[in-house]
Amino acid sequence: MTTVIPHSELVKRAAAWVAEHRAEQPSRPVTDIVDEAGARFNLGPMETEMLLDLFRNCHNDHIQE
Repeated sequence: MTTVIPHSELVKRAAAWVAEHRAEQPSRPVTDIVDEAGARFNLGPMETEMLLDLFRNCHNDHIQE
C-alpha cells in the first residue's frame, strides 16, 4: 500500500536534505544540490526556486556577519 505524503512535508524533507548535503559538501554549488533535491523529492519549479532562494539567502547572511 502506498502512503501519500503531503506536498508541504516533501518540501520540508527536501530543505532538510539540502541543509545536510550543504554541510557535508560545502564546496559543491548550492544550485546542484537544490536541483538534485528537486528531482529526489519530486518538487515543481516553484518549490525548487524557493529552496534555492532560501539557501542562497542563508549563505549570503553568513558571509555578511
